[in-house]
Amino acid sequence: MNNQKSVKSYTIDMCSGSLPKKMLLFALPLIFSSILQLLFNAADLVVVGRYVGDEALAAVGSTGPLINLLTNLFLGLSVGANVLVARYVGAKQDRDVSETVHTSILVSVLSGFLLMAVGVTFARNLLALMDTPSEVLGPASTYMRIYFLGMPIMMLYNFGSAILRAIGDTRGPLCYLAFSGFINVGLNLGFVRIFGMGVEGVAWATVISQLVSAILVLNNLAHQDNACRFCFSKLRLHAKKLVLIARIGLPAGLQGCIFSISNVLIQSSINSFGKLAMSGNSAGVNIEGFIYVSMNAWHHTTLSFVSQNKGAGRIDRVRKSLAWGLFFVFLFGAGLDTIALIFRKPLVGIYTNSPVSVAYGCTRLGVICQMYFLCGVMDVLVGALRGIGFSLLPTLVSLIGVCGFRIVWIYTYFQTHHTLRVLYTSYPISWAITGALHLLVYLVWSHRQRSVNQLS
Repeated sequence: MNNQKSVKSYTIDMCSGSLPKKMLLFALPLIFSSILQLLFNAADLVVVGRYVGDEALAAVGSTGPLINLLTNLFLGLSVGANVLVARYVGAKQDRDVSETVHTSILVSVLSGFLLMAVGVTFARNLLALMDTPSEVLGPASTYMRIYFLGMPIMMLYNFGSAILRAIGDTRGPLCYLAFSGFINVGLNLGFVRIFGMGVEGVAWATVISQLVSAILVLNNLAHQDNACRFCFSKLRLHAKKLVLIARIGLPAGLQGCIFSISNVLIQSSINSFGKLAMSGNSAGVNIEGFIYVSMNAWHHTTLSFVSQNKGAGRIDRVRKSLAWGLFFVFLFGAGLDTIALIFRKPLVGIYTNSPVSVAYGCTRLGVICQMYFLCGVMDVLVGALRGIGFSLLPTLVSLIGVCGFRIVWIYTYFQTHHTLRVLYTSYPISWAITGALHLLVYLVWSHRQRSVNQLS
């Protein structure tokens, strides 16, 4: 009984009360949990960069875009689960909530095994297609194969966390990440420093810590005293719910893949500058990650609040949720951008002892962090659009504004101005274009909604 009470106390009623206060209560634990996760991921890079070398740092860092490309399609399904559960919770349709939860959990495990098979089998070939240097290819493929062995439990954690976010619980996952993250750091140091395992030690530490967090999330769902309670006996695929999850989630996953395709192309271009550029870029990307997750928390917050209020028919709170989401994402994004720009050199220096790698990392941060808040604004707008029911349209917009623009940039302007600074400039321009297009879509929907209300 005590467990049920503690779980229930974490949930937030998104359909009444002060929006800015409740959005902050929802987002702050999400930000802290994401930062914790990044800190533990950063520990992977710091440990291999300082105790193994720049080659190992480049190997671990260079796998990120490819891992994201392979996983984003299925992680998009967790967005579909989030939207659907939140909508049913807002509409107080308990049976639909339960069917969606159990369908989502089973989908997570099945998709995880599929990803495991693909990642383990094709890791080296895919990395070779990215022009990964020969001295980095071996350790990078080793890291990636071990990482994908843990894909079923990683997917289980992500889908479980998405369900908890849908009912307003972001503090539970924060506690689980903190616990599993400390396990990750301890295993990192033990495997690498004591047993001399190199990149494979870091990979196994990640898999084991993800297993811990997945077990804790599943235990949380098993002790819910509401329609989201998980029971093994109810685990099955409900066809109608699966179709709805796919209808919302597959376009979201496709959008993530679109972003990843452009990032893979950019990573391939970075690889052509050598392992020191790859090492510095890996450090810069990890530092940017702290800003990104702080902004992306507002994407998830806006998505959940808009979804629940749309389900409850509270269109006034839908509009206000987006307005507050945009305000907070700009506030957090611009503030963290400034900090990263001012302290970029000592921050990159945490990851590597090489002055050349530090310089490469500073180049990346000097370009990206001038306008990184635009990425957050773009993501919040996408969250609102998915929350109100648009699934395919944001994907098509992103295809044009992000992937299309960056591919054109790489094969035109970058070919004649072959510098990393020019390559990185494609990011802020694509965020501005895509964000403006998403805003236009939302304004058209909002105008039509007002017209419908006036007619009724």
